[in-house]
Amino acid sequence: MKLNLAEVRAAAKRLRGQALNTPFLHSRTLSELCGCELWLKFENHQFTASFKERGALNRLATLSAEQARLGVLAVSAGNHAQAVAYHAQRLGIKAVIVMPRHTPAVKVSRTEHFGAEILLAGETFDEALQQGLALAKDRKLTLVHPYDDPYVIAGQGTLALEMLEAQPDLEALVIAIGGGGLISGVSLAAKAIRPEIEIYGVQSESFPAMHALFHGSSAESQTNSIADGIAVKMPGLLTRELIKAQVEDIVLVSEEDIERALVMLLEIEKTVVEGAGAAGLAGVLRHRRRFEGRKLGLVLSGGNIDSSLLSDAIAREMVRSGRLARLRVDLRDVPGALARAAQVVADAQGNIEEVQHQRAFTKLPARSVEIEIVVQARGPEHVLRIIEALNATGFHATLENNRNASS
Repeated sequence: MKLNLAEVRAAAKRLRGQALNTPFLHSRTLSELCGCELWLKFENHQFTASFKERGALNRLATLSAEQARLGVLAVSAGNHAQAVAYHAQRLGIKAVIVMPRHTPAVKVSRTEHFGAEILLAGETFDEALQQGLALAKDRKLTLVHPYDDPYVIAGQGTLALEMLEAQPDLEALVIAIGGGGLISGVSLAAKAIRPEIEIYGVQSESFPAMHALFHGSSAESQTNSIADGIAVKMPGLLTRELIKAQVEDIVLVSEEDIERALVMLLEIEKTVVEGAGAAGLAGVLRHRRRFEGRKLGLVLSGGNIDSSLLSDAIAREMVRSGRLARLRVDLRDVPGALARAAQVVADAQGNIEEVQHQRAFTKLPARSVEIEIVVQARGPEHVLRIIEALNATGFHATLENNRNASS
């Protein structure tokens, strides 16, 4: 199949009524913070909470009768797995899903819910892919690749049709990159409809493989990332050529940038996204000058995040923003001292989350105690006022070194 706009439009017909045309909404607050006009495509509203439904469904819909009878195999860290399992179940096609061993539990359980056979193999996506390819050959299953497949890429490209139909004058699209299927399909369709539109990719510094290929440099991937959906060490062969031909640039963001964007979307847009889903916003925030004053489209690509990981990301961002602080307070070890200190914090409108006592491992005199308290506050200035209130009342309070805090 030759990838072109006609194939993307054909995919859109196959998807009609089977996958959502998700909301594409202007964010007034994020636009003000980013200095541009920002439009968000809420792909986390899909039934399996990810854009992956588009490509998976388009590939399943183009199987021959014999391929459908024998079944399919997919290798995925989660979102592609759920998409293939869900639509295969709907279409009555047997699905085998190979997932890396450390895939978040929420993604494994959700995929099992759709009736697929699950195999956990390999420490990374690339290791799981090698085992999946061997299994597909052995069982005569059709591989539904998460990104390096023309039908999958055409399915992902339907996003561009919807965004440009809603907002024809978009100046640029900012898209997260893992293996490259999403940005390949979106850029192909968008450039065909509006040749002057610019496409920018975003990758995590922890997994910069496509960035390195694009810029002709070398880079080593890490072992994990909060954006596990784009944690791909080896990009697709087909996608890298499409990206080279159609994408203006690929930028990098830190894990901290992604966490911050994730929490901003939760607090401002009241929407839950996974790390990969926040990468586009992280790119705009990190490279603000590049996008200032322009009309941008972002894809919130998925919302499947483990609740404990989301909780950790929120707590870490609260530390960085000064809304969660760790204080050291020296007290006399007498009844009521801790209660008085707690009352001072309360009177200063702080909220104590955690208290730890230390009597032995301290240089304080005997009959003294060092306590460490974690306090919720409105921001860094509020934390300083709480410390001042404690010191003014006769306690000795200092701000502990918060390793996650921004300098």
